[in-house]
Amino acid sequence: MSKGDKILDVRSMHMKFHSKGVTVHAVNDVSFSVNEGETIGIVGESGCGKTTLGRCIVRAYQPTSGSVTYVASDGNELDFLNIDKETMKKYRKEIQMIFQDPYSSLDPRMTVLDIIKEPLKANFPKMPKAEMEKRVMDIAAKVGLNTTYLKRYPHAFSGGQRQRIGIARALVLNPRIIVCDEAVSALDVSIQAQVINLLHDLQQEFGLTYLFISHDLSVVEYISDKVGVMYLGRMVEYAPTKELFQHPMHPYTESLLSAVPVADPAIQIERIPLEGEIPNPANPPSGCHFHTRCRYCQQRCKEEVPELKDMNGHLVACHRAEELQLRGFNYDEMNH
Repeated sequence: MSKGDKILDVRSMHMKFHSKGVTVHAVNDVSFSVNEGETIGIVGESGCGKTTLGRCIVRAYQPTSGSVTYVASDGNELDFLNIDKETMKKYRKEIQMIFQDPYSSLDPRMTVLDIIKEPLKANFPKMPKAEMEKRVMDIAAKVGLNTTYLKRYPHAFSGGQRQRIGIARALVLNPRIIVCDEAVSALDVSIQAQVINLLHDLQQEFGLTYLFISHDLSVVEYISDKVGVMYLGRMVEYAPTKELFQHPMHPYTESLLSAVPVADPAIQIERIPLEGEIPNPANPPSGCHFHTRCRYCQQRCKEEVPELKDMNGHLVACHRAEELQLRGFNYDEMNH
């Protein structure tokens, strides 16, 4: 398998949560594909389902329906959602996850050495202890950790260092895909830049594929090859990063991009505020879920659910996508 080949294919994924007679559609009919070596950014408001989507892909949650086809390192095509536990255990090490909160995702009772070593003990129980520790030391050095401090506990490290520990733990199994769930959102801006550059360097060195979940569009623009925009559990737009940022075709994307701050007081930005609150996912609006906040809403939008249509490689779920494309909205022009 070479760089650029399809490595992950998500089709019609649904994830419903049931509680006290209420059903929440956290992920609703989401489909997209990922090529090896790519970084796919997933963006949207809090509660849009992006974190749930990532956890479904790594099987931290068992989706209600759909498929996740993964092309493994040995060439086998596996539906990750419908394989037995033994097969899942064999291939799980190839898809790892970095969590949002670097402190709560680390066991405070374990040393950093043991935290990074734990995945090796679970997956390679017969590996000699010396070999395990050498592997841990090598990976710790790769992510910029001082290896003389690995016998310390997580509380002795800063937020950025803890996130490096989380990255090392994910890398120690030599994965092919890493799901980064808001991996830099809890960090200071200067530390964010360091971690993002680290992730980029690791991708180049190890040929990693990233699913990068974030609400920070500036970060997503910098690191991603393609971007998917989610709203209320649905994927409403999916396109190459440059294309999406220069020519957004969904009104929700348009509004998100208009809210990105620009570090220059001389630049005047046309803000496109969203009216009202995000609807209740347990009782979503009829038709297009976004119609209650959309300034382009027509009667058809209230009645019919728009399909995710392919418009020359730019996927968009909007009844008026052709009109909005003709309108010529351009993120770069709006910010300059």
